[in-house]
Amino acid sequence: MVKLHVRDLMTTQVITLKGTDTIKQATVLFALHDISAAPVVDDDRHLIGILSETDILELVMKHQKELSIDHPSLYMLASPMDDIPEDESVKKASDTISNTLVKEIMTKTVLTTTPDAQIVDVIEEMIKKTVNRVPVLEKGVLVGIISRGDIIFSIYKKKR
Repeated sequence: MVKLHVRDLMTTQVITLKGTDTIKQATVLFALHDISAAPVVDDDRHLIGILSETDILELVMKHQKELSIDHPSLYMLASPMDDIPEDESVKKASDTISNTLVKEIMTKTVLTTTPDAQIVDVIEEMIKKTVNRVPVLEKGVLVGIISRGDIIFSIYKKKR
């Protein structure tokens, strides 16, 4: 039986973010590339964290809760953040969210793997830690990413 390794299934064209990118920039990047998270790297492609939709939604909900205390009828998501909200409190919260830097809310402790790791080992860790994607590092440099989708797709992909 052939043992699959991470390198056999990983995506090598990884969409990344910088810690100095804003949440607005990250959100646009997610939408344009139809992704739900991205590794955050420095200028040398060393991993410094990962930003997911969950991180962004937690930030939005934090501001929504603060807004609801003063104005129970106001909702952050009632209109797109690109619109200029009529209410000054909503505008301020929207601007704060949009201008928050990725490094301020990203997850800093990230499960990683190497290209030579066995897929079954990575799957076990992903399930155990409820992680959807794992950055792949070689000598500390980001070289790919392996997602649950990559693995699921390979189950029915025509085998050689």
